[in-house]
Amino acid sequence: MTDEFALKRISNTSIPAALQKAERYRIINDPSSAESICLDVLEVDPRNQDALVTLLLAITDQLSDRLGEGAKQAQALLPKLNDDYKQKYYAGIICERCAKAHLRRGAMGAGEVAYYWFREAMEWYGKAEASRPPGNDEAILRWNTCARILARDEHIRPRVEEPATPGSE
Repeated sequence: MTDEFALKRISNTSIPAALQKAERYRIINDPSSAESICLDVLEVDPRNQDALVTLLLAITDQLSDRLGEGAKQAQALLPKLNDDYKQKYYAGIICERCAKAHLRRGAMGAGEVAYYWFREAMEWYGKAEASRPPGNDEAILRWNTCARILARDEHIRPRVEEPATPGSE
């Protein structure tokens, strides 16, 4: 990056307001701006858990545009989360959002790929449920959402291998 575009550093005292702004950008469907703000916060405070979570969510908000790269970026943030429950819960979020991104893309076989991702999300939500804090049912809510999507959409099914017939080669 040239000096003309050298990034400017924010102050520690501006972090709470910056994180509020990042959340607002996510709400108004501008996840790239939220992502940028979180990167600025993490430059000043690399272990800021709120910034890591918001960054993960902002990246997964953009999965329809950059599915493979975005999923890898979001997954790379999981080990930076201090809490085992949150690591599992947000692993589920990433998988669920990958499933939905595949469905939005609508490519051939999207339902089969989405099925895989929804089931993977449900596995992570199940693991998160087992280690959740008292009174926190968000993993159950997400698991139920995935289950309802799978139950109502007949296009989201596992891949069925067709048996090989003799002489078909």
